[in-house]
Amino acid sequence: MSDFVKDLRLWFAPQRIRGEGETPDYRFSLANERTFLAWIRTALALVGGGFAVDQFLPDLRWGVRIAMALALLAAGTLCALRAVNHWVRCERAMRRGQDLPMSRFPALLSAGVAVVAVMMMVVVVLGWTAR
Repeated sequence: MSDFVKDLRLWFAPQRIRGEGETPDYRFSLANERTFLAWIRTALALVGGGFAVDQFLPDLRWGVRIAMALALLAAGTLCALRAVNHWVRCERAMRRGQDLPMSRFPALLSAGVAVVAVMMMVVVVLGWTAR
């Protein structure tokens, strides 16, 4: 079974992680949980931003508004899924005494948010409204 499928099963049964390796210092597990919660807050902010773009910018051209809203909503969705996956992978690595997993996701998320921010700046400068 692939590591992703194993990790996915642990999302819904985290007590299984206790069967691996040794219990790490609780401070590290709690720090891992705080990191998870920070990712979830980021995901919620991205989802909220996507809805805000869609609902509060009705004068914006439909295609531009939908593109920005969907980009933010997709980023929020990916961020939420990545949060739990990263939590499981880090908890497993700490229990096994391994290095914490590295990820390109923060760079991809930053790039995605930057693209939407640039789109918003272009909209502000050019005033792309439906009228």
